[in-house]
Amino acid sequence: MKIALRILIVLVVLAVGLGIGLAAFTTHIRRQTLEQAREWQAAHYDISWYDTVEKTEYTVKSYDGYKLHVQFLANPEKTTDRYVVISHGYSDNRLGSLKYAMLYFNLGYNVIVYDLRGHGENKPTFCTYSVRESRDLLALLEDTRTRYPDARVLGIHGESLGAGTSIACLKEHPQIDFVVADCGFSEIKAVLKNGLKSGNLPEWPVDYASFFAKLLYGYSLDEMRPIESLSDNEVPILFIHGEEDDFIAPWHSEAMQQATKGYSEVHLIPGAGHAESVLTAPMDYMEYVRHFFRAIQLP
Repeated sequence: MKIALRILIVLVVLAVGLGIGLAAFTTHIRRQTLEQAREWQAAHYDISWYDTVEKTEYTVKSYDGYKLHVQFLANPEKTTDRYVVISHGYSDNRLGSLKYAMLYFNLGYNVIVYDLRGHGENKPTFCTYSVRESRDLLALLEDTRTRYPDARVLGIHGESLGAGTSIACLKEHPQIDFVVADCGFSEIKAVLKNGLKSGNLPEWPVDYASFFAKLLYGYSLDEMRPIESLSDNEVPILFIHGEEDDFIAPWHSEAMQQATKGYSEVHLIPGAGHAESVLTAPMDYMEYVRHFFRAIQLP
């Protein structure tokens, strides 16, 4: 009897340890430094303009007092009352958003980039795959309206985690004019399970991690579903996705395009993998954004 009890205790300890480990691994942010991010950007496209453009750095307090590091990039060609806030992807930081900045400069926008919660220069913390992150974005949008009262047009653009964050914030009906969502996920559990399935591994660890994430952090993976923010959304959305994305499959964007109530478009970029669309087909990307802006008749 004592042996059986000991075995049971060992099994319970192992099961709990496994759950804690899976939850921690799933929500841990393996973040890049600004230097690492800059090095990657410079190796893949021209960022020489970044050193000369007018920049303003500041911080914004989120709903819970968490401090976000933000950078304003003034349009180098003209004074403009158009603004876009760009949210980067998982493990990246604000410099990862530079690949989209020149596109918006050319369209006559000022650009605001920032480090998502737990990324870049922000205080380390766990990732909730759009839940807390979307509340941070809402705080940043509110700050932007106050800090730049001349903003006649204000939109948001997100990549991967940033796209999920951008879509999730629509639940609160922010005062914005458009969303561009690049390779976003409709629900994070599907992404994680697909990753295990692709490696010929069982999918159950995702559900196990979700249960323990709720216990440890107060958020389960089941809550990380940006698509649920779209049933009554009327903000126009442009979905862009790499056709060869095997990390976050294109069906995520297609599903969200079907779910949103307002005007939307979805475009797949042939030959582009995850977060590669703007680098694979920059001219097509620009034209999709231009067409979208014309379609929604931005002032």
